[in-house]
Amino acid sequence: MTTSKAVIVTGGGTGIGRATARKFAASGAGVLIVGRSEDTLSETANGHQNIRTLTADVTSPDAPKIIVDRALLEFGAVDVLVNNAAVGAFAALADLDADSVTAQLETNLLAPIFLTQCALQALGESGGTVVNVGTAAALGLRSFPQNAVYGATKAALDFLTRSWAVELAPWGIRVVGVAPGVTATGVGVRAGMPQEAYDGFLEHMSTRIPAGRVGTPDDIAWWIYRLTRPEAAYVNGTVLAVDGALSIT
Repeated sequence: MTTSKAVIVTGGGTGIGRATARKFAASGAGVLIVGRSEDTLSETANGHQNIRTLTADVTSPDAPKIIVDRALLEFGAVDVLVNNAAVGAFAALADLDADSVTAQLETNLLAPIFLTQCALQALGESGGTVVNVGTAAALGLRSFPQNAVYGATKAALDFLTRSWAVELAPWGIRVVGVAPGVTATGVGVRAGMPQEAYDGFLEHMSTRIPAGRVGTPDDIAWWIYRLTRPEAAYVNGTVLAVDGALSIT
């Protein structure tokens, strides 16, 4: 298969991952999307002949090699790795349980570490780019009550972005981060919030965001795509907030 770029997107079945995969595919890139649900992955790929699907749990010890090997088999290279898969759970410190904390640490932090590590050789050969998807809620001195573990994993991912950018520059690999603000992805419902409460949250936040609205998955995907373009070659180690200016209010 001949494509302009070879891209891996984790969490590609819904939301930002879906929009990102389709954005790259529309540009002619070959895209391997990874997720736990074959149904949602198939929905993402429907109508996009450049998208391939891989049902896998990114927290599995053998997942990094399986993912990278599949991308190399399909496309012969890895030019872009988008570490997007994440899970969250709304709970105060007093109510946290070990399974929830472990799931967030493994999915949001450990999985990107080991997948990026496994992809290093391929990324070095292509002069590739790693994009770590965080959250604007973890930027600066902001807090994230009731979702602190999620925010902590994303703050750690931002630190990895800055550190890897320096560490991997001699390899010819760039590492950048995108920190979405409140985005209508349905993630709140998937984290256990009732649909009515989630809709109310989005409506309330739209009144607080200077842009006057919440974000869309396409808003975030546009920046993920643009940061991997050759024109962005001098951007390295940056974590870009895409949040309608909420994080600076």
